[in-house]
Amino acid sequence: MEYKVDKTALVLEGGGFRGIFSAGVLDYFLKANLHFPYAIGVSAGAAYGISYASQQFERNRVVNERYTADSRYMSWMNFIRTGNLFNPDFIYDEIPNNLVPFDYKAAFDSFCDFNIVVTNVQTGEPEYYSSKELNEQELLSAIQASGSLPLVSKMVPFKGAYYLDGGIADSIPVNKALQSGCERAVVVLTRNQDYRKEPAKFQWVIQKKYGKYPHFVNKILRRADAYNQTLDLISDLEKEGKVYVIRPQEQLEVSRIENNPKKLDKLYVQGYTEMSQNIDALLKWLFPGGN
Repeated sequence: MEYKVDKTALVLEGGGFRGIFSAGVLDYFLKANLHFPYAIGVSAGAAYGISYASQQFERNRVVNERYTADSRYMSWMNFIRTGNLFNPDFIYDEIPNNLVPFDYKAAFDSFCDFNIVVTNVQTGEPEYYSSKELNEQELLSAIQASGSLPLVSKMVPFKGAYYLDGGIADSIPVNKALQSGCERAVVVLTRNQDYRKEPAKFQWVIQKKYGKYPHFVNKILRRADAYNQTLDLISDLEKEGKVYVIRPQEQLEVSRIENNPKKLDKLYVQGYTEMSQNIDALLKWLFPGGN
């Protein structure tokens, strides 16, 4: 049976490699034939989520198993040599175009309008790009920009400006989703229930490195407050029935830059399994009168 949801957004938080939890959740959605008309992803949420839009079951899992421990994917030597901890040529070219092919046509033709959040370094503001409005190279550039972490990534040129991690300006874009014609949202988080973000570390390093971009620095320094306020908003919307929250139930055992494939696959399985155990509750929320 196929489930096409009406006027309900799918919102995907980032979190680096913790996003593999969301990949497990999304693969269960594909198995259940559950399709959202609008989705928006930040950082890893965009990187993992785009394979949901293209309906490529287990593509993220295959990439993790084969390549996340590969030095071509991530290494401190690469950071020393190039200024990028994560190798963009390998991640956003070699993998999707050759090693584990991404189905661009399926993504562009998808029922799901997939949106990507990036942070403009000059303005410090979030910008949002629909996959329906991008070509193949622009799609990869937007996803790269969304997931390029400050301090360990170079700024990404895109559409005449420079961008970094979308989570700096809009970590959990539930407001954007609800302002885009959707009445409700399913929000997939990558932290446990009791998590609250702490203020940024190494603030003096951030201020020194990005001193030419005061709006961007201000966003980083205020990010923890903004993030925690969004969690409070999501809690309120959940009580109102406008948001359904999916988050890891078991305690997380991976960090943002964890690249041990076995640990990451365990988190993928956790996402897949927990969603399988809760799919009936989600479907009841999505289709209160039955589908």
